[in-house]
Amino acid sequence: MLKSKTILTISVLAAAISLTACQPKDKEPQTPATQTTAASEVDTTLKLVGDTEKLQFELPECDGNACPELNIDRLQSNQAFIDDFIDQQIVKDLSQIIDISPMHSSSDSTASSAVAASSEPAVVGQVITPKLKLEKQVQPYLAAFLGLDQELKALSSNHQISLMIKPKILNAKDPLATVVLNTSSYLGGAHGSSSQHYYNFDLKQQKLVSLDDLLLPNQKAALNRVAHEAFRTWVVDSKLATNVDEYEQAWKFSLSNNYYLGTEGLILQYGEYEIGPYVVGLPRLTIGYDQLQKILKPEYLPKAKQSAQATSEAKS
Repeated sequence: MLKSKTILTISVLAAAISLTACQPKDKEPQTPATQTTAASEVDTTLKLVGDTEKLQFELPECDGNACPELNIDRLQSNQAFIDDFIDQQIVKDLSQIIDISPMHSSSDSTASSAVAASSEPAVVGQVITPKLKLEKQVQPYLAAFLGLDQELKALSSNHQISLMIKPKILNAKDPLATVVLNTSSYLGGAHGSSSQHYYNFDLKQQKLVSLDDLLLPNQKAALNRVAHEAFRTWVVDSKLATNVDEYEQAWKFSLSNNYYLGTEGLILQYGEYEIGPYVVGLPRLTIGYDQLQKILKPEYLPKAKQSAQATSEAKS
C-alpha cells in the first residue's frame, strides 16, 4: 500500500513538472519587439510619406479636340500640416492664373450648372475631408475657367485651354522634406505658362523653412555673391550673351527664395521671365556645397562635407 502511494505521489509530481514546463515563459522577450515597433513608429513620423489624389469636378459634356482640360491633384500624406499648406498654395496658384472677378466669374448657364453639380450640398452626416474642402475652394476658379472657354469658343477660337496643378514629394526626410508644386496652363494666349515651386519643411519642428533659415549669421551677402557668379556662368554657358553686364541691363540678377537642397548643392529655381526671356523656360542655378561651407548651417550640409570641413579646420 505504501509503495502504491509513493508511486502515485511521484506520478503527480512528474505531471506537475511536465505541465509547468509546457506553460508559456514570461513575456519579457516580447518587450524588445514592442520597443522596436515604437521606435519604428517614431521614425515614420519623421519621414514624409504619401501620394497625390485627384480632385473631382463635373465638367460639361464636350466632344472634339477643343474640350477644356482641368487636372488638379492634392497631396495626401502622413503630415497633415504639409497637406494643408500645399492645399492653400494650390488655391494661391489658381488665383494667380485665373481671374475670378465678378465680370469673369458670372459665366453663362453651362459653366454655372457645372459648378452647381460639383458643389451640391454634402450628404447629412458626411465627413468634410480635406479633399472636399479644397474642391469647394476651387469652385469659383472652375466657373471662371469654363466661362473663359465659352468666351473663346464664341470668338470661333479652336484653342483648347488647359490647367494642371500637381504636387510631388521630392525629398522625404532630413535635413528637409521637400515638396515641389508643378503648375502649367494654356488659356488661349500666344503660348502657355508654367511654374515650379519648392517648399521645404522641418518635420521635427513642423514648420516651413525659408532660405534665410539655412544661413549662418550675416551670410546673406556671401550667398548673394556666389549665386551671382553662378548666374554669370549660366548666362555664358547658355549662350544668352557674351557680355553679362549688357545682358543684366535687360535681365538683372536677383537672389531667388525658391530653393531646395540637391545632391550636388543648393538649387535656386527661377520663374519665367525672372532672369531670362521666355525661351529659357524655368532656369535654375546650382551652387556647389564646396562653396557653401561657411555660408550654410552645418546641419544643411552633406555629412561628408561636414567631416571634410571639420578635418580641415582641425589641421589649420
